[in-house]
Amino acid sequence: MSRIGKLPIALPAGVAIEHTDQSIRVKGPKGSLEQVLPVGILANVEKGVLTITRGSEDREVRAKHGLIRALAANMVKGVTEGFERKLVIQGVGFKAEIKQRNLLLTVGFSHPVVSAMPVGIDITIDKTGMIIVQGIDKQKVGQVAAEIREIREPDSYKGKGLRYLGETVRIKAGKSATK
Repeated sequence: MSRIGKLPIALPAGVAIEHTDQSIRVKGPKGSLEQVLPVGILANVEKGVLTITRGSEDREVRAKHGLIRALAANMVKGVTEGFERKLVIQGVGFKAEIKQRNLLLTVGFSHPVVSAMPVGIDITIDKTGMIIVQGIDKQKVGQVAAEIREIREPDSYKGKGLRYLGETVRIKAGKSATK
């Protein structure tokens, strides 16, 4: 039995789950999310607890058991608390601003880079210039944050660029350090 897949998911107050043989829909205070269930994976809700079980012991079904349980737990957390990723801007003259649901980044190129906000994702900039990506879908939040970071990844010689909060960048010694 899967160590992750067999764990029950407690449903907080205000969260409703609709499940069929093919999908799970989770509704909460922040919105709703839906996940398609693979063949052989079953969902059951009893007394405010969601359990994910498998209908057979096939290799593919066993492989997806823990995955679907983790996705369902992330859906429950997303509709109640939400997810966020923070990006730090490092570099002289580097800045970010929001204009009409677009993120404008001035990060050392000859022009500002424009990135549109996808539906379901909120991007804000705090007083220190940190970019905060928020949403209810964990995968979408991570993907948008990765796309923003990809615009100007941290330089390995000076450390300039966009990085996640808490990310460490190893700074290389330059060519003159070998002498």
